[in-house]
Amino acid sequence: MDSEKASEAMDFLVTYAAEYAIAVVGVIVILIVGFIAAGWVGRAVRSVLGRSKKTDPLITNFVAAVARYGVIAFTIIAALDQFGVETTSFVAVMGAAGLAIGLAFQGTLGNLSAGVMILAFRPFRQGHFIEGGGVAGTVDSVSLFVTEMHTPDNVHIIVPNGSLWNTAIRNYSHHATRRCDFVLGIGYSSSHVEAMKALHAMAETDARVLKEPAPQIVVSNLGDSSVDITIRLWCNAGDYWGLKFDFTQAMKEKMDELGIEIPFPQRSVHMIKDAAD
Repeated sequence: MDSEKASEAMDFLVTYAAEYAIAVVGVIVILIVGFIAAGWVGRAVRSVLGRSKKTDPLITNFVAAVARYGVIAFTIIAALDQFGVETTSFVAVMGAAGLAIGLAFQGTLGNLSAGVMILAFRPFRQGHFIEGGGVAGTVDSVSLFVTEMHTPDNVHIIVPNGSLWNTAIRNYSHHATRRCDFVLGIGYSSSHVEAMKALHAMAETDARVLKEPAPQIVVSNLGDSSVDITIRLWCNAGDYWGLKFDFTQAMKEKMDELGIEIPFPQRSVHMIKDAAD
């Protein structure tokens, strides 16, 4: 009798193990195929969207990532179904769990929604130099939760999308042209007319300075120790820093050549001797 029970138990275990092994193999196959398919779908979406020159690379990368993760989610559900898990109940449980997780990770989901808003309204594009969220740099990519940038000295910055979307964003690359401003202080004993004439000539001979809008050179302030001349020059956005540095140096050299004083802050003190002394 005992031998019969042992035989029955062994048969049950063998049958169960065989069925379980088949299920495990099926799950492994589904996961392998699913993850391969997810990678293929992501690359295909990126390739299709990348063919259009009008499609922003930021949108291309974002949509490709969403498509990839969507296939992965479908693969996981299919693997659970292979194990006999009721997917309808599983989805309901995941929905309830998602609500709890959403409350716990409000910031993370906020970054996700901010990423969607950034790609929908596109306040900046890949390669634009922006300032926002307390940092400034050139945009490299926008993913589901973060925006990656690098600074002019090549420091990598990762900024949560929510930090960017919820603050004012300065996009220095949005317009094709920028205005380059300078303030030059000259001494009261020097001729401001001669200085302004020289500055106009400098602006006219620099090929980076645009003719329209025309350069503006005016006396903007009579300071304690200097006559302040404001220079406003328009240039292409890519020429901004080169013009800024070169014109600043050229102003100093030109004023030295003309003998025009660039004073430093100073105060004159007059000593009045008491008549009784």
